[in-house]
Amino acid sequence: MSREIIDAVYMLEQEKGISGEDLLTALEDALLAAYRKTPDAVPFARVEIDRDNGTFQIHQFVGDELPMEAIILKDEPELDEAAAEAPPADEDDDEDDIDFDIDWSQVPTSDIETVPINPSGEFGRIAAQTAKQVILQRIREAERGIMYDEYIDRVGELINGTVQSQERGVTVVELGRGAEAILPNSEGIPGERHDHGARVKAVILEVRNGTKGPQIVLSRGSEEMIRRLFELEVPEVGDGLVIIKSVAREPGYRSKIAVESTVQGVDPVGACVGPRGSRVRMVVSELRGEKIDIIPWNDEPARFIAKALSPARVKEVLVDDESMQATVIVPEDNLALAIGREGQNARLAARLTGWRIDIRSAAEYDANAPEPSSGGSGDVQVENDGRCQAVLKTGKRCPNAAEPGESFCSLHEGWVAPEVEDEPEEPEAPAAAEADDE
Repeated sequence: MSREIIDAVYMLEQEKGISGEDLLTALEDALLAAYRKTPDAVPFARVEIDRDNGTFQIHQFVGDELPMEAIILKDEPELDEAAAEAPPADEDDDEDDIDFDIDWSQVPTSDIETVPINPSGEFGRIAAQTAKQVILQRIREAERGIMYDEYIDRVGELINGTVQSQERGVTVVELGRGAEAILPNSEGIPGERHDHGARVKAVILEVRNGTKGPQIVLSRGSEEMIRRLFELEVPEVGDGLVIIKSVAREPGYRSKIAVESTVQGVDPVGACVGPRGSRVRMVVSELRGEKIDIIPWNDEPARFIAKALSPARVKEVLVDDESMQATVIVPEDNLALAIGREGQNARLAARLTGWRIDIRSAAEYDANAPEPSSGGSGDVQVENDGRCQAVLKTGKRCPNAAEPGESFCSLHEGWVAPEVEDEPEEPEAPAAAEADDE
């Protein structure tokens, strides 16, 4: 131990951001643990490093009994990692662990014996090796802390890396400056393989602070990956002129995104598609051919649900706001398209909109729909209350909101009330019609 140790400690403080005083305190604790392994060690002692010249001394308690006011109980005995690695001077260690600290200011000076350490002696060599181990340990801890602080604030960010290896269900990705991340197979795209040395884009899914340093988990199969790729490829999305309101994805197969413009004159769908499809094509290429449907966002649930089932054509959408359930009526030749292979299109539309969706063909719905009741009037009367004034085949009002300044929603523009022939009425028929209207 010498002045060189002090210089090295404060150099680390400047270069690595490690507190020099904390490092010296840790070094004193490690040296004390190493001292307790020596044959002549006393039960109670402390090590003090001179902050100017790097020499250190051991202060030993040589009194008969420690004063009670000098004893500080602690929850758990702690042993520094470096001290644990320090080589013992003697393999026989009969000393009991000290499970309390000592306030040396409460110990009479007459009960303290100061022993200078000879650097060339056996314990001097142990001390030098312990100092090296403590410094290396603290450097590792500082680098882990710096890396964790850097990446914990970048969760959700799109990042580039280089594939190092594939092992036990994960791909190891080098991020630069010694940082490594893992891409689990469960967060990848099905069927995708990464060759050694290949460049890969992924989003940071999670950062865990483990005992061996931060563990950075990447994802290519998350919905956040879609958002970040569109931010990268579509300037309007990156600048906030177009917002991705929601995303539904089945990695490697199909995704649906709902987009909305924040300024007039910007077509959100056209901006994401790009000239001749160039922008969306770049995203599809990065995702290995995954199909992407870009849907215009709409605050009106019926219209949004109809668009979300694209590319299928929708005739009517009946929504129940309380149960968040929608019944969608499609032409017979569009039923399979609306549902999709193994229900994929309907499933993605439901996740995109947040609604439960029941898809029926027009023929099936007509066969099961009850006949509308009538009070005998030749015209269907509806109340002008801001709702769509179309009357469905069930005899009930369309539950959708009317377009601003119009009488109908977007699905029933130009609707004409059907003529109803007068039929003999039974005494309770008007009451039944009134209940239906309610």
